[in-house]
Amino acid sequence: MAQYDVVIIGGGPAGYNGAIRAGQLGLSVAVVEKRETLGGT
Repeated sequence: MAQYDVVIIGGGPAGYNGAIRAGQLGLSVAVVEKRETLGGT
């Protein structure tokens, strides 16, 4: 099973930016999104 430092639920603008920032800080990140693309509707 994969392990991540941060798991973000929702790939809208806030989740997307949070994932980018966490990655910049050196954390491993998983984003869970029900749609096929990130960024919201």
